[in-house]
Amino acid sequence: MRKLLILALVGLAAQLVDGALGMAYGLTSSTLLLFVGVAPAAASASVHLAEIGTTLAAGVAHWRFGNVDWRVVSRIALPGAVGAFVGATFLSSISTENAAPWMAGILFALGAYLLVRFSRPLRQRSGGGRLRGRFLGPLGLVAGFVDATGGGGWGPVATPALLVSGRMEPRKVIGSVDTAEFVVAGAASIGFLIGLGSEGFLLPTVAALLIGGLIAAPVAAWLVRIVPAQLLGATIGGVIVLTNARILLKTSDAGSTVRPVVYALLAVGWVVALTLAVRALRRTRQARAIVDAATETGATAADAGATAADAGATAAGTPPSTGTAPSAVAGPAPTGTAPTGTAPTGSDPAGADDRLAVVER
Repeated sequence: MRKLLILALVGLAAQLVDGALGMAYGLTSSTLLLFVGVAPAAASASVHLAEIGTTLAAGVAHWRFGNVDWRVVSRIALPGAVGAFVGATFLSSISTENAAPWMAGILFALGAYLLVRFSRPLRQRSGGGRLRGRFLGPLGLVAGFVDATGGGGWGPVATPALLVSGRMEPRKVIGSVDTAEFVVAGAASIGFLIGLGSEGFLLPTVAALLIGGLIAAPVAAWLVRIVPAQLLGATIGGVIVLTNARILLKTSDAGSTVRPVVYALLAVGWVVALTLAVRALRRTRQARAIVDAATETGATAADAGATAADAGATAAGTPPSTGTAPSAVAGPAPTGTAPTGTAPTGSDPAGADDRLAVVER
């Protein structure tokens, strides 16, 4: 009972992380199951079966908060399902001895990726137009295969690729990826059912992870708007790296003198990544504060200029302007006043974005 309660708490925490980052439910859950000695195929099968329920709840919650782009979901989910089915079949066909280092290696690499990504400022490229199917299809196929063979990976592969495109809001990227994962998890579960049979699923573990995830899903869809992804991503990445490093060192028969050195180096790298993440988060917040202040100052100057122009028009014997410059018949506006209807450059949104990018650099 105690073990199941711990697993439920893990499912709750993993879903909170997944809802805030758009990734890491499978990584976190699979890493724990491997850590306690569950066979790789059984761990991935159990996590994906639990994800059918958690991703359904997360998808509904994201939809209610307006975080889902259904066009993207439809174009990435089906290829992702194909990749997940193939990956599940592949993992089911290899021995536990060969699967353990394979799965731990994938999880280690994805954890290291999280550390690197979230230790730097999170920037988007500006882009126009809609995402094309020839980009979304291959992305879903690769992400689905990695997800099934690694016990997680749908989010770490799909979410950054969509964010970097710059053609979707971050909250819609996370909501769409989480929603599409429902189809991916179902396809992976079918593949594991065919490859392993029903005995390949650890039903008590599935139930515990599912309960925790269902409790957290509605909260996670709300947290995506307020949680600092920078710190959360770096923290989870370090946990995944250290935990899977233990499995890799164990399977490689590393000596007792080598392991402490490796753990120490990884711990130092984790601390450095967290420090960089904190600095990047502070720089981003300071930059946004500067840009917001400049924008407010520009808007205030624009209002003051409009008021002065209206006062000048009244003094010249014409009615105050309503957003258009005084006509030539009424006489020119007094010298030193800004023409009405033309805001100073400080209120230009594009200029604000440029200043934010400069401050971040």
